[in-house]
Amino acid sequence: MGTAFGLLVHGLAGNGRIEQLEWSTLLVLALLFLVCESMPTLLSVRQAAVSVSFSAALAAVVLTGPEGAALVGMTAVLSVRPGLPLVKRLFNGAQFAICGHVAGWVYESLLGRPAGVPGVGGIAFSDLIVPFAGAAAVFVPLNFVLIALVLAATGQADQVPLRGLAQFMVSYLGYATFGLLIAGLWTTVNSIAAVLVLIPLFVARWAFGQYLAQQRSYDATIAALCQAVETKDYYTRGHCTRVSRASGMIAEEIGMGSERLRAIRYAGMLHDVGKLGVPTKVLQKEGPLTEEEFAAIQLHPMRGLEIVRGIDFLDEAFAGIMHHHERQDGRGYPMGLAGDEIPEFARIIAVADAFDAMTSDRSYRNARSVEVATEELRKGAGAQFDPVMVNAFLRALDRQGWEPPCKVAAPPADAAETTTKDHDDPTAPIQVVSDVTTGTER
Repeated sequence: MGTAFGLLVHGLAGNGRIEQLEWSTLLVLALLFLVCESMPTLLSVRQAAVSVSFSAALAAVVLTGPEGAALVGMTAVLSVRPGLPLVKRLFNGAQFAICGHVAGWVYESLLGRPAGVPGVGGIAFSDLIVPFAGAAAVFVPLNFVLIALVLAATGQADQVPLRGLAQFMVSYLGYATFGLLIAGLWTTVNSIAAVLVLIPLFVARWAFGQYLAQQRSYDATIAALCQAVETKDYYTRGHCTRVSRASGMIAEEIGMGSERLRAIRYAGMLHDVGKLGVPTKVLQKEGPLTEEEFAAIQLHPMRGLEIVRGIDFLDEAFAGIMHHHERQDGRGYPMGLAGDEIPEFARIIAVADAFDAMTSDRSYRNARSVEVATEELRKGAGAQFDPVMVNAFLRALDRQGWEPPCKVAAPPADAAETTTKDHDDPTAPIQVVSDVTTGTER
């Protein structure tokens, strides 16, 4: 807050520009900013929200200059959003003031003259486009950086919304154009411009809210299906979530785009949903399986596809769910695909699935160490697993690390029995018998 106040005092007093401020314009823009700031859209990030108030601050950059933009941004301190602590009000006011002042300085530097109203004093609207773009290109990233620094300084670095950052920035820069719209309308309808722009601003706010509500609905649907799957085996609690995380690590490492990254995480969450169609007595059977029972296991990817086929937002995730038990050498199931015939999502999930199975407790053994599990992935590369995906996962592990699941206590007395074998674990193949005397491993 001290930095923001210092910049403001220096700008107003040091440059003697306090007399040049249009206080009526400043008041209208401050009220517009305050209305938008008091009605933000909550984000999925804990205790975070987003508003389109910065559009008013950017309009102030054009109409009132750096100092006016800083004053408009500082009104965030007066936000009437319920439950907002004073310290957050002060921070919001300070960071908006700093962003407004710096953006105003960039704007004036690119324009080569003091800020002014388009159409007045020889300033054409077209002259403002490049300087305004420069101001917005500074304001939006600076706003993000200041928030990230505070989160990191307060021990909340994990809450910095890095996922989908590029898409988030592009969206924000798009909403920033409302500031230029306000400035452009000002010479025609003056303060009514703020009222006219309120409508698209609140449409933008509504769009933010609808998008986030849709994502929460998607996540709730996925979570409910995962919970249903994991009730079948006490020892697989959290397996879907961890496979989703490991799949995301691989996808990020190979440079997958944000939309496909979301889809691969969904696929990781739902890869075993087909177990809902496998008899519990087969999943939990002790000892070797009969050919018929093993066939039921092999059908679970297809059962999974049948269950989720009607969920249209899964997109490419369907392929991952259907084929995550295919092998590079063609000895997998359900279709015996080999090499590049196997969809990319499935090749990713196969690695993530096997790794988590090995590093988790099972009823028949304790969890393997990360080192043992990665060595098994290396051994299986080229035969069971795609070497490209294995190497990508190993690189991601070196950089990000992996926190294995907590030690699993013995299941409660009233819990169902748990399987003694895991078809996801390459270190403990399932035994299949065709008669009472002969057995093979699958």
